[in-house]
Amino acid sequence: MHVDFWFDFTCPYAYLGSTQIEGVCARAGATLRWRPMLLGGVFRAIGEGDGPMSRLSAAKAAHTAADAHRWAAVHGVPLTFPAGHPVRSVRALRVLLGLPEARWPAAIHALYRLYWCAGGDPARRIDRDEAIDAALAEAGIAPAERAAAFAGAESAAIKDDLRARTDEAVALGVFGAPAMVVDTAPPLLLWGQDRLAWTEAVLRGWRLDEQALPPRPIAAAAAHGAAAGPPPVIDFYFDVSSPFAYLGSTQIERVAAEAGATLRWRPLLLGALFRQLGQADVPLFAMSEPKRRYTTAELPRWARWWGVPFRMASRFPMRTVTAMRMILGAGERAVPLTHRLFRALWVEDLDLADERVLAALAAEVGCDPALVTRTHEPALKQALIDATEGARAAGVFGVPTCVVRTRDGAPGELIWGQDRLELVARAATAP
Repeated sequence: MHVDFWFDFTCPYAYLGSTQIEGVCARAGATLRWRPMLLGGVFRAIGEGDGPMSRLSAAKAAHTAADAHRWAAVHGVPLTFPAGHPVRSVRALRVLLGLPEARWPAAIHALYRLYWCAGGDPARRIDRDEAIDAALAEAGIAPAERAAAFAGAESAAIKDDLRARTDEAVALGVFGAPAMVVDTAPPLLLWGQDRLAWTEAVLRGWRLDEQALPPRPIAAAAAHGAAAGPPPVIDFYFDVSSPFAYLGSTQIERVAAEAGATLRWRPLLLGALFRQLGQADVPLFAMSEPKRRYTTAELPRWARWWGVPFRMASRFPMRTVTAMRMILGAGERAVPLTHRLFRALWVEDLDLADERVLAALAAEVGCDPALVTRTHEPALKQALIDATEGARAAGVFGVPTCVVRTRDGAPGELIWGQDRLELVARAATAP
């Protein structure tokens, strides 16, 4: 088997993936093909304009930068965002295409180091010929080959080649970087350096669209060891309306137990939070078509990865204001009720906007069915408003979000997404 690794130098996650993909392929006995593309061209082709990063809220943008640094720590590689990021990479990509393909691995790693490891040195920018040339020289590429590559970068043939490669990426469904395309039948697209574990599993035989796996280990909790003093605390912010929060809810208790952490469930009303932040009510619907198609396909794949049941709700998006008020009013039965509501929506496809359904579900977990009626009382209405405002004040911008505190009084580390549970485990066990 082989893997096509689609990339541009401007993406931090593509850089991080580039440091790992060779090892993934080597361990699985697969071959690797480096596939350069112009990420801005991809964005324009799929109607993303300057790209999704240009439209992030302040909270989400800050999280994205922190997230990249967390993954760099996981992989043990340096990462520094250059001044003026994103810096135009078209010149470097064309010079790369002008080199013999045998030189590409060394050149790619050198150019990634130029972009992401230069420490903000303005003289070492990937849009400067002298910086590109110096990076290629450091990679051991001979002066004659470098000169030929720079000369070729000006040719119509190289410019057309980069456009054609970018068009090919779009035709394959690529919408961001890095994208790994595995030559299964049909070819399988996996997006993001955080899907490298999936890539390796597929190369080793996992049929991700049909084969469930046993519960997956959450990496590295034991590697750090528990810190002295009070146990860490994980606040798990959620709304049962989110399929991603459902998937995270199936694993978070295990993460907390393995880390020796106290877990606190934090209900909120996601639609109200989005409105406060000026975000789309249903982010899935605001995505470009290829990203929406890919993300929707990933939901059952994550369920198979975690070894849990999942069925996409036919009534999505679901109105859950009553359900979330019930959780806040359920007292010591709040966690069992939360799990029951998640399962009702994301496994059984029940209507959580139907108060008769909610009353029956409450009774199943030992709650008074009259809890549904109580959700119309001002106290529970205000409790949900306050919980949502508390989430916003904590920096939450989506669900699931974990805020991890390892010491009393210390600011929490905010980690968004059920696909970041490895980072939650590491944060909770950090010394």
